[in-house]
Amino acid sequence: MTIRKAVIPAAGLGTRMLPATKSQPKEMLPVGRKPAIQYVVEELEAIGIKQILIITGQKKRAIEDHFDRDMELIRYLEERGNYDLIDALKHEEYDLHLFYTRQSEQKGTAHAMSLAEDFVNNEPFVVCLGDAIIKSPQPGSLLKRLIDTHEKRKSAVTIAFREVSKENVSKYGIANLDTKYDYGSEFKLSGLIEKPTINETPSNLAISARYVFSPEIFDAIRKTPINKGEYQITDSIRILMNTQEVWGVRLLPDEFRFDVGNYKSYFEAFLNFAFEDEDYGDDLKNYAINLLGK
Repeated sequence: MTIRKAVIPAAGLGTRMLPATKSQPKEMLPVGRKPAIQYVVEELEAIGIKQILIITGQKKRAIEDHFDRDMELIRYLEERGNYDLIDALKHEEYDLHLFYTRQSEQKGTAHAMSLAEDFVNNEPFVVCLGDAIIKSPQPGSLLKRLIDTHEKRKSAVTIAFREVSKENVSKYGIANLDTKYDYGSEFKLSGLIEKPTINETPSNLAISARYVFSPEIFDAIRKTPINKGEYQITDSIRILMNTQEVWGVRLLPDEFRFDVGNYKSYFEAFLNFAFEDEDYGDDLKNYAINLLGK
């Protein structure tokens, strides 16, 4: 791996998930058997990225505690012979170097990323949003393709995109493709439009929570104007597009984005992973079928 570092922004207040997020991070809400952010860390671990900076905020201490090795708990489980439960904590044994810093003020994703500049140390790096899970038959395959495209195209930024319905384009940052350089799985961008209307949208390809950045992004962030009280990373990317190339990579048909940003998407994510649980998935499906039958 030529890219060694990743940043996980996880400082948002999670207001759309109240009251569940009043005293715990939305990134720690369970999706199936794991908190959402654990899937993100496992995705990075799967492709060999070992240096990860997690940008947290107030009331986010649970994230650090989750990835810290709890020897007292392990001894307790060993004394009782609960080795299956010890195995469930194997994420504590990943050969990773996790770092943490705080975004003390809610000033947007671009501001959060600016706090990673010293950690990045003038290297290209991956960014994965901490409240979004990419479900794939091969964990990390999307990130590998992003990195490959980033290096092959010498891109300033490479962004993951997925297709959404035209009715939902107003919820996302949408790609404007340079049609001369659309190769199906990857394409060059001529622009990004934040939350366009159905009539003005240039495509139905929505930004999907995974990026590769060259360190020039930090200069662009410094030039980014404040927008509705926050510094938006899409504005920073547009600044870079004036002088450098930005490329996109499409999610494959068997790759899906799930997130915990609102209750509808959270419930969908939880059900999807719960129905695939090795022990209880079939029982839960039958239970849901019976409920629907009533």
